[in-house]
This record gives sequence, C-alpha cells and structure tokens, in this order.
Amino acid sequence: MSERPESAGPDPDDTPDEFAELVEEETRRDPDLAVIEAGSRTLRTQAGTPQGDPVPARPTDPAVVEALKEIEAELATRWPETKLDPSLVRIETLMDVLGHPQRSYPSIHITGTNGKTSTARMIEALLTAFELRTGRYTSPHVQSYTERISLDGAPISYEKFIETYQDIKPYVDMVDGQQEHRLSFFEFLTGMAYAAFADAPVDVAVVEVGMGGSWDATNVIDAAVAVVTPISLDHTDRLGTTPGEIAVEKAGIIKKDATVVLAQQPVDAAQVLLKRAVEVDATVAREGMEFGVLTREVAVGGQMLTLRGLGGEYPDVFLPLHGEHMAHNAAVALAAVEAFFGIGSAHSRTLDNDTVRRAFASVVSPGRMEVVRRSPTVILDAAHNPAGGRAAAAAVQEAFGFSRLVGVVGVSEGKDVRGLLEALEPVLAEVVVTRNTSHRGMDVDALAALAVEVFGEERVQVEPRLDDALEAAITLAEEEGEYSGAGVLVTGSVITVGEARLLLGRE
Repeated sequence: MSERPESAGPDPDDTPDEFAELVEEETRRDPDLAVIEAGSRTLRTQAGTPQGDPVPARPTDPAVVEALKEIEAELATRWPETKLDPSLVRIETLMDVLGHPQRSYPSIHITGTNGKTSTARMIEALLTAFELRTGRYTSPHVQSYTERISLDGAPISYEKFIETYQDIKPYVDMVDGQQEHRLSFFEFLTGMAYAAFADAPVDVAVVEVGMGGSWDATNVIDAAVAVVTPISLDHTDRLGTTPGEIAVEKAGIIKKDATVVLAQQPVDAAQVLLKRAVEVDATVAREGMEFGVLTREVAVGGQMLTLRGLGGEYPDVFLPLHGEHMAHNAAVALAAVEAFFGIGSAHSRTLDNDTVRRAFASVVSPGRMEVVRRSPTVILDAAHNPAGGRAAAAAVQEAFGFSRLVGVVGVSEGKDVRGLLEALEPVLAEVVVTRNTSHRGMDVDALAALAVEVFGEERVQVEPRLDDALEAAITLAEEEGEYSGAGVLVTGSVITVGEARLLLGRE
C-alpha cells in the first residue's frame, strides 16, 4: 500500500482524473480495496496528518477549560455508567432524531471481559495503516473522558468535543423530554461519538461496548464484524455469575450475516456464542482454529510474534506491549481486520505483511503494562478483576526481571477484590493499599482488611491518598538500592492508573 500523504490541506489541482488514477494504481494490486482507499486518501489530505497522541494533554485555553467544566457538570447530573437500564429506547430515539449517523459508516464492534480497549487500539492501528480513516470509541477513559472518542488514532480535540456536544445537546434535550428517564452519561457520549464519526466522516468505526452487549448503548450499530475478547467473571451482579451466563448478554452484538471473531473462551461461553452465530447465520472465526498465535518471543520493549491470520501467516511482527495476553489480543485484532476486508471468506490471501508489521509496531495502550518511570521502574496496569490480575502478574514476571516488586492497589466497589489480590500475591513482595478520588473507590480500611488476609499483615501498608501511596511504594523499592532491580506495579482500577499517570507526570 502507498504511504499516507503528508499534505496538510487539499491540493487545488486535484481532479476526478487524479482520483481515477489512484483507483487504477490500487486496482492493479487489490481491486476490492481500491475505491475506498483512494477516496480515503483524498479525505485525509483535507483532514491533515493525525497526531497519534494516546492521551490528550490538558487544555490551556481558559475558555476551553470552562466549557469542558460545564459539560462535565451537566453530564454528572445524569445516570452514571454503573446504573443500567436494559433498554435501547433512549439511544435509538436519539439516533432517530439525529438522522441515524451510525449507519453512515461500517463498524467493528468489540465486547468481552478483558482486552477490549487494547484490541480496539490494535484494530484501529491496522485499519489506519491500510489508509482507512478511523473513528474509535472506547471506555472507560484513563485521564480525560474526551479521550474516549478518537479520529485517525488520536483523541478528538477539546474544541471538537465541545462542538459535538453543543451540536447534539438540543436533540438530547428533546429526547429527554419524551422519556421516563433522561439519557445516561454513557448514552450521551455514545451519541456524541456516532455523530462525530459521521461528521468526520470516517471509513470505519471501531466501537467497544461499555458493559455487556445486547442492551449496551453502543448496540444500535449493525456491525459487519463482531469481536468477542476472553469472557471471565466481572460485573456479576448485572451480567451473570458464570461465563456462560455473561456470554448470553455479550452475544447480542453478533448480527445477522456478520462475521464473529472469537478469542479463546471458556467452554460454556463458547457454546453460547456459537449458538448465537448459528441463529443469525454469522460466520465464525475462532482463535486456535481459524487464526491464532504461532510463535512468541520476549523482545526488548515488547515481543516478537508470528501470527496466523484467516488468510495465512504473518511472521516477524513486533508488538511493543508486554504479556502473552497482548499477543492473543493482536491475533484477534488481525483476524477482525482480515474479516472486515473479506479475507477468509471472499478472498484467500493475506494482507500486506510490511503494512501489518508497521501497524503493530505503532500500537500504544496507555495504562496497560505501561512503564512511566525508571529507577525504580514504575508500571501501570488497569487490571481490575482476577483474570486481569493473573495476566498482569504473568506479564510482569515474563518481561521484567525484578528482584522485588511493590504493589500499589486501589480498587472500585463491587469488584472481586479478593480474587484480584490473590492473583497478584505471588509476584508482590509488599502491597500499599490506597484509594482513588472516585466516589466508587473502595474504602481503604476495608481493602486493607482483605489485603491482610491475602498477604499477611507484615506485607501490607495503608496510605489513604494515592500520592502518598506512590511515594511509599517508590521508597520501599528504593530501599534495595539503585541497581537492585526493584520495581512498582500500580493497579486495581483504570481510575487509579489514570490518576497515578497524572501524578507521575504523564500527560
């Protein structure tokens, strides 16, 4: 594929003949993608080069700061993400009055328990490398709620976020007046994302569910590709107490005649997902069967992979992320993009290997085994359930040769905290328990009591403030000396990780 154009604006000499030449050039190599890629390059020439910043820096313009505060205050009056109503009526009504923006582009829809955001970022990187204009909607955010909506691999600007909010607010007010309950915080942001993608416009949207699937506000899209990352126990009070029960809700994103890309699943969850696929005549691609990870080697700054896609093998793929779970996320992402391009069904070929390598080498995933400081090394990971804890523990053992690892743990209420702590216990010499500033943050004394049961009293330190907890953990790590190889792992919640990221100077 040709390289992304570097022009920051439209060329006044562009003509329909030039567009035809672009199509002809690509047709000689890949006739099925020619028209959409040529058209995309024209759009991106007008849009400029994407920034690629994973997390937006805080705004400095006082007017922008004030406008964002007003928006945040208004959104805070709505139902939070933790309060759910099993209905799509409100979001469907909003889409109707907005003219169904979500229908103006194809979508890839992602559900599962762990790995959704990292997989979404990988899918986005691949699509962008193949010259498609992308919109990505993920949740929760690491530092700013505006980062949930991205275009071309970068969060939309604060100004664009404010503009989009102001554009759809009158329609939201109209819908609010017609419904028993106002649109929730998540429904409002979902509407903004779909409107922003249509306005851009994007060639494809990569959409992560908020929770579950069937009744999630994102599920007003009719995605040609549905992705299900590994299902494990989380949100059991809302989704079910077994992987199979949870899979019932998540299977709702699999639409008629779509392709569903399944990561490795517990048996009961796989049965539910396959049954749904049969019911709606969906094509199934299963990790370990139609695609997967063939080889994996730890490398400096990440890992080197050989992936088997739906169309063939992709050797020598460098992924700058740590952990076996990230390799499996990469395989799922690759299969999803192949399915989007029709590979494995309509075509038996591979994507361009060099482009795939370039895409994976560019992937970033803030707050997922992210190193934010050296001497001592401080790693941030948003693990918040037992499965995530096990993945984090395995990744840190594999990628870092720490002689001693100190944990900083702050969790949210309603999680399987004991299960998370038990998953982390084998790799942590000591743990500093704390609390983030969210109203959902677990009481630090209650967390400490559980930590003492798992770790023993002598390995637990309590610091109610996160800044004090970080300082205490770094001090403990430094006690062994500058060259001892001690480190700090901050985990337990995306919110904890985001606040730690700010405190440690990463913006």
